[in-house]
Amino acid sequence: MVVVTKKKGESKDSAFKKFTRMFIDEEIVDEVRDRMFYKKPSQVEKEKEKERKKRKRRPLYK
Repeated sequence: MVVVTKKKGESKDSAFKKFTRMFIDEEIVDEVRDRMFYKKPSQVEKEKEKERKKRKRRPLYK
């Protein structure tokens, strides 16, 4: 849960920006999108495997 309290002298815009940043950092939007539709367990496993392969393929830059 994201809670932002406005401090004395802080503008509404800065409080809203802080809320937006926290909202994005918590990845709430992504989770809501994932939960909007039911995914079969096999589909979830396939997506996880695809992500693992994608990370494994990435070249490491030094």
